[in-house]
Amino acid sequence: MSQNLLTVVVPVFNEEANIQPFYKALAAVVDNLDMNTEVIFVDDGSIDRTYEEIATIAKQDSRIKCLRFSRNFGSHAALLAGLHAAEGDAAVTISVDLQDPPELFQELVSRWREGSHVVWAVRESREDPPLKKAFAAVFYTLFRRIALSDYPAKGMDFGLFDRVVLDKLKEMKELNHFLPGTIIWLGYRQAQVSYHRRARRIGSTKWSLGKRVKAAIDAIVSFSYFPIRSISYTGIAISLISFLYASFLILRKVFFGLGGPGWASLMVAVLFLGGVQLVMLGMLGEYIWRGNEQAKGRPPYIVMDTLGVDPEKTETNPLKIEALL
Repeated sequence: MSQNLLTVVVPVFNEEANIQPFYKALAAVVDNLDMNTEVIFVDDGSIDRTYEEIATIAKQDSRIKCLRFSRNFGSHAALLAGLHAAEGDAAVTISVDLQDPPELFQELVSRWREGSHVVWAVRESREDPPLKKAFAAVFYTLFRRIALSDYPAKGMDFGLFDRVVLDKLKEMKELNHFLPGTIIWLGYRQAQVSYHRRARRIGSTKWSLGKRVKAAIDAIVSFSYFPIRSISYTGIAISLISFLYASFLILRKVFFGLGGPGWASLMVAVLFLGGVQLVMLGMLGEYIWRGNEQAKGRPPYIVMDTLGVDPEKTETNPLKIEALL
């Protein structure tokens, strides 16, 4: 019986210094797996020598493949492109910075062979800056409360996915993907293994605060109706408070003859309501903007060059992306 094929998807962006160390660590693991492997690097518009480093190791190892984007589309688009191009019976996604250990592959594969369609590597602990950990803790707590309650409390972006999951992902045409949330939403049999996330040894993270905030908003807007529902709740609460306060003023005037111009309280009320209205308009704008982006039918990424990958398997042709009109 032929061996299963495992695809390893690795998104990279300006990571020239990490390519060789990562490849050495990865090769030491996959060489000992009782599976055939292919490794798909996805160069997310790097402007350094990342692509050249990948091409160098591809000359030495036929398992190495690469997709090169025309510009930076973001790590979730890079992961999606790699999973679209994957030919394996299962695929693993992993970062190139070695914060996530390739040594965990064997355990992921074992759980997959036991019957799980998705096996998440969940962070039990992590060596990250305090501010990053604090931001992550707030986001995961909020996301679990208002969106996906079964999302791991400490997060994950490293895991193994069965072919059936990969095929379902190809059918989904969302432009602003929050990939972990999408895969959890798909369902199937999902399992978890825990690990310690190491500190980055080489280079610096490409995830700026702005990118983290955008990803958090994308995730919440994609999987929760709470921001929209909160507009109704806030409107009801303000209306009730206004009615009670108006009743109080009328009763005070009728029975006690008290009351004056009240310009200060009027200005406070106007400014408060104006601020609330702007926040609500912003929430509506997030949903409308994403719907507008989706309706345009643009592809989630554009592949400029390929290395060992059939371009037809990348789904980069805009004609293949169905507009929701």
